[in-house]
Amino acid sequence: IPHSGELLCSIGLGTWQVFDVANDHTARTQAREALKTFVSLGGELVDSSPMYGSSETVTGDLAAELGVHKQLFLATKVWTRGKDAGVRQMRDSMRKLQSAKKGPLDLMQVHNLVDTDAHLDTLRAWKKEGLVRYLGITHYHAGAHADLERALKLADVDFLQVNYSLAEPQADARLLKAAADRGVAVIVNRPFAEGTMFRRVAGKPLPAFAAEIGCQSWAQLFLKWIVAHPAVCCAIPGTRNAQHVIDNLGAASGPLPDAALRKRISDAYASVS
Repeated sequence: IPHSGELLCSIGLGTWQVFDVANDHTARTQAREALKTFVSLGGELVDSSPMYGSSETVTGDLAAELGVHKQLFLATKVWTRGKDAGVRQMRDSMRKLQSAKKGPLDLMQVHNLVDTDAHLDTLRAWKKEGLVRYLGITHYHAGAHADLERALKLADVDFLQVNYSLAEPQADARLLKAAADRGVAVIVNRPFAEGTMFRRVAGKPLPAFAAEIGCQSWAQLFLKWIVAHPAVCCAIPGTRNAQHVIDNLGAASGPLPDAALRKRISDAYASVS
């Protein structure tokens, strides 16, 4: 994390849809095992949002059951208009996540740039008071990249969360460099483009060169391509499948591809039909 020098595991866990399970016993059991596995393998960053249904509550409850709050880097978002409404929503999110069990909330992000100035004003004050450790801004599609770049130039933030993958590489045109130039850590959402990338490579063998960087699956190859970018701090694939957690975290160890190998990975993906 450039603004502090703090180290963070490069593969995190997203909760959109997958942790929105309310009281579904089977799904909660799956999510519990996924979170337990994630922590046991050294995973840290868990990302949520009030727009993700019950995901914040489920994350907080499961972390409390497992006693792992202190091992997690908890990130969530504010997604409403108005300063007072934002304060209420952010406090509610912290309550649902039970973040007080570990101290200040690690990261609060302005979701989809909704009322950015109002919420960042609150968050700067909260950071000084020790209520949050880091603040950031987010979006999830390329159409907002220009707005994110403008916001980076105007706002003093620690994190940028944005979509970036072999299927959606547009952030590399300007946005990732803009973040790096300002020392802003990048969290990558949609690393598998909501699963469309797996459908594209279904039944296709891994390129032989994947073994050079220890990749045993397409998921690991996709993730290593992302986190090898110098601006990227962490990618957050979403799952409540413990086996997928194991596979994803495999990308957090071993060598990363250099620029030439990243190009070969891009070409290999592009050639799959």
